[in-house]
Amino acid sequence: QVQLVESGGGLVQAGGSLRLSCVASGRTFIRCVMGWFRQAPGQEREFVAAINWRGGSSYYAESAKGRFTISRDNAKNTVYLQMNSLNPEDTAVYSCAADYQPYLNPIVARTPGEYDYWGQGTQVTVSS
Repeated sequence: QVQLVESGGGLVQAGGSLRLSCVASGRTFIRCVMGWFRQAPGQEREFVAAINWRGGSSYYAESAKGRFTISRDNAKNTVYLQMNSLNPEDTAVYSCAADYQPYLNPIVARTPGEYDYWGQGTQVTVSS
């Protein structure tokens, strides 16, 4: 069982930055692929970024490439999402998710249904 708690959301002007954090409980964190997803009002949840459990490989949605960076600190059971050059289209509830994969070469999924555990989400609002 993994419990996830996000923080770091808020209101920021266009062009600004935010750093989201997601702290996980449980010793299985180190064997979880971690992902960030977002959901804007009236829209489906969409993939933002994901990172394998070693932290050596990261994956991004096209909208996030070059602006967002996902990272993890396994000693702190924490995954981060650094978001730069934010624009109003980034406004959404951002949630972290964990996909338990105790394999040497885990598959990093981009679909929400592949993830086993979810946080409650943190609101990010970007004003123009």
